[in-house]
This record gives sequence, C-alpha cells and structure tokens, in this order.
Amino acid sequence: MNIAIIPARGGSKRLPGKNIKLLAGKPMIVWSVEAALDSGIFDKVIVSTDSDKIAKIAIDIGANVPFIRPSFLARDETTTNDVVCHVVDYVEKHESKAIETITILQPTSPLRNFRHIRDAWWMFKERKAKAIVSVCKLEYPIELCNKLGLYNSLDGFVVNENIRRSQDFESSYRLNGAIYIIDRCLVGNLSALYNKGSYAYVMDNKSSVDVDTLVDFELAEFYFKRRHVLGDC
Repeated sequence: MNIAIIPARGGSKRLPGKNIKLLAGKPMIVWSVEAALDSGIFDKVIVSTDSDKIAKIAIDIGANVPFIRPSFLARDETTTNDVVCHVVDYVEKHESKAIETITILQPTSPLRNFRHIRDAWWMFKERKAKAIVSVCKLEYPIELCNKLGLYNSLDGFVVNENIRRSQDFESSYRLNGAIYIIDRCLVGNLSALYNKGSYAYVMDNKSSVDVDTLVDFELAEFYFKRRHVLGDC
C-alpha cells in the first residue's frame, strides 16, 4: 500500500491558522490534498491533524482523517518523524495491507502540484530508491552567505577567493519541503534520509515556496495569480 501523509497542525506562531488561510480562493491545505488525490498514485491520502476544523475541510474534499492527532504530537517540538511513525503504526494496525511507501506532503507547499508528485514518484520507482526528496536551486551562491559577527560585523564574512560575480559560482541546491517519498524501511529513522539510495527531485523555484510567514504567503498568492490568471508558471 502506498500512502500520502499530509501533516497539518492547527497552531502556528508566525502565521496563525496558515493551513486553512484562504489562498487563491481555497484553504491552503486543500491545494496539497487535491494534488495528492489528482496524482492517482496513493491508496490513501491521510491528513494528520489536531484540529477539528482542518479535519472537516480535509474530509470534505476526499482525504482520509482516521483520527484527531493526540496533543502530545501537536507541540512545537513535535517532529515529522514522530508524526509519520504515529500514522504508519495506526494504519498498519487497522489495515490488512502492508505499507510499502510513504509520501510526505507538507501543506505549506501549495504550489507543488500533481505533476510534481508523479514525476518524483516515477523517479523513485525507476531508480529503485530508498527516498526521493524535492529540492530547488539556491537563490544565491552559498559562498556569499555567512553568520554576522558581533554588532553585525562583516569581518571575514566572505573569503577573498569568493569575491567574484555570482554567475561564476556552481549551482547549489536546498531542500524545499514539498515532497518526501520514503521506503517503509526508513520510517522511524528519517535521520538516515540523506544517504546512499536517496535522490533529489529538482523543482523550479516558482513551485517551491514554503509558506511560514506572511511574506511567504503573499509570494505564493503572487505565483498563483500568474499561474491561474496569466497562464504563467
């Protein structure tokens, strides 16, 4: 059995209620649920949430919400690993089929669509991978990034050999949080995700907005406008 897990807490400090905040006319979580369902890949699309409001929205559009997440798994320090283990344990106790793969789809990546999920899935199958993790190109050369010193000192911020045009650097990539496809053997051990047998699925930056702040949300709205009104992206 292949399942998708969409982890969606009700609380958020930096952008309150972000998972159900209206984005391009829909609660934000709806975009991820619809993408998972439209991909046609999953036997179950499961939303793990501690919120009755989120649960109702998810159920109404066709997701499976087999439980309301217990409070000890809805804290700020709760990890994705904790949530995935809880869902997998629950499903395996109540289903007759064994879970083969788990795809984690963060609801804060609303611009990731069903085509991205399908492409990442076929990469997973073709490479016989243990994991596929989505990334996007880093917007700025990592060599031009550093911590600030005392009183915002720039002493040693950039080493001399890195003072050159940004286009002269090799491309670096960052995790974008949109898609994680993992083999069942990695459940409970997501710290082993970035090892042999794991591969990157590269997404464009326009589809890689991770909504955590109001600025992120406004950027996602901008790209949705271009995608759905202007036919861009």
